Amino acid sequence: MGKPTGFQEYERNPMPARDPRVRITDFYEIYERHSDDVLKEQGARCMDCGVAFCQSDTGCPIDNLIPEWNDLVYQDRWREAYERLRQTNNFPEFTGRICPAPCESACVLSITDPAVTIKSIECAIIDRAFEEGWVTPRVPATRTGKTVAVVGSGPAGLAAADQMNQAGHLVTVFERDDRIGGLLMYGVPNMKLDKAIVQRRVDLLEREGVVFKPNHNIAGPDGPAPSAHGTAGDATVIDAQTLTRDFDAVLLACGALNPRDLSELPGRALHGIHPAMAYLHPATKSLLDSDFADGQALNARDQHVIVIGGGDTGTDCIGTAIRQGCRSVTNITRREREPDERDADHPWPGPTGTFYVDYGHAEASAMFDRDPREYGILPKSFIGNDAGRVTAIEVETLDWSQDASGKWVSTPTGKVEKLPADLVFMAIGFTGHDTPDLVERLGLTTERGAVPATEAIASAGAYATQADNVFVAGDMRRGASLIVWAIAEGRGAARAIDLHLMGNSDLPAPKV
Repeated sequence: MGKPTGFQEYERNPMPARDPRVRITDFYEIYERHSDDVLKEQGARCMDCGVAFCQSDTGCPIDNLIPEWNDLVYQDRWREAYERLRQTNNFPEFTGRICPAPCESACVLSITDPAVTIKSIECAIIDRAFEEGWVTPRVPATRTGKTVAVVGSGPAGLAAADQMNQAGHLVTVFERDDRIGGLLMYGVPNMKLDKAIVQRRVDLLEREGVVFKPNHNIAGPDGPAPSAHGTAGDATVIDAQTLTRDFDAVLLACGALNPRDLSELPGRALHGIHPAMAYLHPATKSLLDSDFADGQALNARDQHVIVIGGGDTGTDCIGTAIRQGCRSVTNITRREREPDERDADHPWPGPTGTFYVDYGHAEASAMFDRDPREYGILPKSFIGNDAGRVTAIEVETLDWSQDASGKWVSTPTGKVEKLPADLVFMAIGFTGHDTPDLVERLGLTTERGAVPATEAIASAGAYATQADNVFVAGDMRRGASLIVWAIAEGRGAARAIDLHLMGNSDLPAPKV
C-alpha cells in the first residue's frame, strides 16, 4: 500500500499543533491540518506489509480499512478514501481527533521506525469530505415500523442509533444532559474536540431520521440517583419501564461515569476536592452557554492545582486549568515514569507504554517552564484551613522495582512532603456506570460496574441482557474504554438488535 519505498523516503510527520503559548489563551482546537502534499507523503509511508496489524485485534477494533485509504490519499483519490472510511467508522471526525490510535501502536512499520500517521490522515479525510460536501444526509428509503430507544448519546449510543436508523428502524435517543453527545460533548474539552463538530454530526443524524430527547433522565419510579459528573438537575425523569412498554427494543449505552475516589484519605471531605468530570463537565457547559460569563464553572484562576492521575482525563484537567489562569499545576501519579522505548512489558503490536508529551503537558511546560508530571507519588492526606477548604496535599515518594518474578512493585520510601493545593482534581479512572436506579428498575444486575450481557447473537457479540428486549453496549457493558471501542460496541449492538427484531440483519459489525 502507498508507495513501495515510501517508508524509506519519508519521515513521520505528525499532526501539527498551534503554539502552546498562543493556544492556552483560548479554547479553540489545538491541532491544525497538513497540506495535501504532506498528507500524500504520509500515506505513502504505509507499507505493503502483508498482514495489516493496524486492523488486527490489537489494532483498530472497528476494522477500519486503513491500508486502503492510506493508499488512496497517496494517489490523491480523496473521495474514494472517504467512501472506504465511512464503511467502518460512523464518526471519523471524532476518532481522528481524540482516539489514542491503537492502530498506530500496531503498525508493522513501528517495529523499527515511527508508525504511519494513521490518525491524522483519517482526520484529514473526513474534514475534507465535509468541506467538499460529500457528507450528506442518508435518509432510509423504507421503514420497518420497529421502534428502538437508546439511553445515552455518547459514541456507543450514537453509533448504534446511526446503524439502526439506516436499517429502517425508528430510533429515539434519550440523554439526561441538555445537549446530545455524552462525553463527546461534555467530557472532552473543546480544545480537543470542538463542540460544533459534535453538533454537526448530531444535526446530520437528526436529518436522517434519528429523534433526540435531551434533558430526559431514564430512571426508577423514585427518580435518578445523584450523578458525580455534573449533570443538570432539571431533566425530565422517565420511568425506565415506560421504555420497555413503548418501544420494541431498548439499548442501554450510559457509559461508565462513576468516578474512582480517594474517600479513605483523611481530609477528603474538604472543599476544593473534586472528581475530574465534576470539573470538566461544567467547564464545557459554561463555555458553550455563556463563554464563562454565568459563573457556573469551577474557576482555577490564581489557584494552586493538583491533578491526581496520569491519563487523558488528567491531561484535560491540566489544559483547562491553564486556560483559566491557574497559579500552578502539578500532576501526580503513583506510577513510575514510562520508558522512552518499548520494553519487554509492552511488546509489539500492543500499546507502546512509552513516555508521551500530551497537549496539556506541553502547555504546562510552556507556561511554567517544567513538565507538570511527578511520578512515584502516593497521596496520603488532604490538609485544610479553618474554613474547611483544602490548602495542601500530603504525599509520599514511592520506589519502584522488579521483584524476583519480574513484577513491578512499589515501596514507600518514608519521604513525605506537602504540596500546596487550592483545587484538587481526581482523574484516577471510573468504576462503572452511575445509573443504578435505571438498571435495578429493569430488573438487571451490575457486576464489577458493568451490566452483563448473557446472550451471544450471531457474530455481533453478546449484547442482550437478562431483561426481554433490553440490550447493553459501550462502557456500560465492557467498562471504561476507548472511543473506538465504544463505536465498535454500538455497531455490534445495532446488528444484534436488528437481528432480534427482524430475524436477519445486513448491518455490518466488527468481529470483536
